[in-house]
Amino acid sequence: MKILTVLTYYRPHTSGLTIYAERLARAFARRGHQVTVMTTQYDPSLLLEEDLDGVKILRVPVAARISKGVIAPTFGLVATKLVAQHDVVQMHLPQFDAPGVALRGRLFGKPAVLTYHCDLLLPPGFFNRFVNAVVDFQNNMAGILSNHIVTYTQDYADNSPYLSHYASKLTPILPPVELPDPLPGAVRAFAQEHHIQERRPVIGMAARFAAEKGVEVLLDALPSILKKYPKAQVLFAGTYQNVMGEQAYSDRLMPRIREYEIGGHWTFLGNLDPVEMAAYYPSLDVLTVPSLNSTEAFGLVQIEAMMNGVPCVPSALPGVRQPVLMHNMGRVAKIGDPADLAACLLEVLGEPEKYGGNAEAIKKTYNPDAIAAEYEKLFERLMG
Repeated sequence: MKILTVLTYYRPHTSGLTIYAERLARAFARRGHQVTVMTTQYDPSLLLEEDLDGVKILRVPVAARISKGVIAPTFGLVATKLVAQHDVVQMHLPQFDAPGVALRGRLFGKPAVLTYHCDLLLPPGFFNRFVNAVVDFQNNMAGILSNHIVTYTQDYADNSPYLSHYASKLTPILPPVELPDPLPGAVRAFAQEHHIQERRPVIGMAARFAAEKGVEVLLDALPSILKKYPKAQVLFAGTYQNVMGEQAYSDRLMPRIREYEIGGHWTFLGNLDPVEMAAYYPSLDVLTVPSLNSTEAFGLVQIEAMMNGVPCVPSALPGVRQPVLMHNMGRVAKIGDPADLAACLLEVLGEPEKYGGNAEAIKKTYNPDAIAAEYEKLFERLMG
């Protein structure tokens, strides 16, 4: 099968969406399919064409940026050529160009499948409201023109104003999740570097430093946690400097965080690659995902943590609450409630044996090959 995957950003850009797309594309390639990823050259230093892990990547030059989006004048021309050459088109939303790609699928008789990752909610402001309105319109046009839509969970679909319009052509498929094995001695070295034995418990947060991720909720919960565990520390994995559109948010929170950094209670690790993340998770006692809105639809990091036997405390957002509810590995906290987040974290830290779960079963459930097989069944049904 010739599969064309289309999305705005791809590796080396890092987000839940790009990680999902990369894992799925690699799984398709391993399973014998010819896979092409069409994306944008958001960074001029990136190659226009390259092959990675059996996946052909084609990047379209970018002329300008608008907020978190890009303008690529030749995107439509390249899409026309590629859609005609492939058997099925898979797009990742949110994506401005998705309606045009889906329309080309219709014109060429190629099934077009959308994977809807989350809503796009930009910070307040007139311009951002305009951008949100445009993206919402484009997403709805893509929904109308596509043959089918995939989302992570029925829970998210039931609570999404967008997905509720397309219930008749919607299939929930769990996301692909995998982690490499840590390098020999890496877990011990990580623990030594961050004084894990002396500063426990360790609370992990793996995300971009962005307003929708709810960093301040964890920050406000810390005093209650430190009251019971004076040596507790937070290890924050992810981009935290110069995050696009988040400078004002960073400026507001950083003075408070610096105080915790000085006391050894907060450490920024920066953006870790998958091998480094494999050493990160075993060092945690609990992972939290205190996200605040529907830009978070699942929280892939929860599954990565659970694969390492680490329980989680997410917020009660639709979709985001599902990993804990499905696998009984943690507690769900009220959205945006620091007191409840602290209480849930303290309960999980106080009874770790209660939230152990079955790491091996979770690995099998989210294995990218198993997820790719679900997509294959859908593609074959649409093609047939």
